Amino acid sequence: MTSETRTAFGRVGIWSGALHGSRTDDAGRRAIAEAVAELDDLGYGTLWLGGSPSPDDAVALVSATSKVTVATGILSIWDHTAEEVAASIETLDAAARRRFVLGLGVSHGPMVPQYAKPYSAMVSYLDALEAAGPAVDSGRRVLAALGPKMLKLATDRALGAHPYLVTAEHTAEAREALGPDALLAPELSVVLDTDVDRARTTARTMLEMYLQLPNYTDNLLRLGFAQSDFEDGGSVRLLDALFALGDAEQVKARATEYYDAGADHIAFQVLTADEGGSGLPLPEWRELASVFADEV
Repeated sequence: MTSETRTAFGRVGIWSGALHGSRTDDAGRRAIAEAVAELDDLGYGTLWLGGSPSPDDAVALVSATSKVTVATGILSIWDHTAEEVAASIETLDAAARRRFVLGLGVSHGPMVPQYAKPYSAMVSYLDALEAAGPAVDSGRRVLAALGPKMLKLATDRALGAHPYLVTAEHTAEAREALGPDALLAPELSVVLDTDVDRARTTARTMLEMYLQLPNYTDNLLRLGFAQSDFEDGGSVRLLDALFALGDAEQVKARATEYYDAGADHIAFQVLTADEGGSGLPLPEWRELASVFADEV
């Protein structure tokens, strides 16, 4: 990966599942467009469109911004054919297309009725994507990768990996598996709340669903956690390893652990007690931008 590519992603990004214009009304789409335009102005390097987005959602975000890289984090290969994705991205002009990165993932068995042989399915999807046209070549895509096989594929067939719900220790292992040149851009969930008990409650609200998904729990077991860490919404040990809790300076200190472990870029997902991570937390996004001013 070139220094130009690392610069395009930046060191700091925002991950949000609330940026799907196709899931809201006209007022909601206007609010999303205004929010991402502000994030662009705040200097974030990349906006990660979370929560199984559609290709059209990504096109809308690219169109609403002028500088920031827009990435899907993560588009499920079961929801959209490679041909649909390529055709949608072809609608972007050349300059806008250079700001788009296609993040692809295999989702999870409990969420996908047709789920089978995820590694082979991803290989076949990448083959189909390349056959569909030049819209999204290997230099404009990343893979959701947790285990060794998918991390290797992210090195061979993409810019690198965008792991979700991982620890700094996993980041170090992923860097070793990817090698020095591939992009490593983990997601890190953030609760900006100095009341630690309340912050952990907010984190558990988000974590509860993910603890039902074997891809995540198997990865955490590989990292040394136990089944008991998954009880009651997550143990304190698990929460403190997976989340950045506290004020913005504490978040920055946690981010440093991921950078030191080999992350090129961190995609921050801001969780709030009142919105459960589903809204547009502009005050928190502004606060993070201010403390990461030397990074954005």
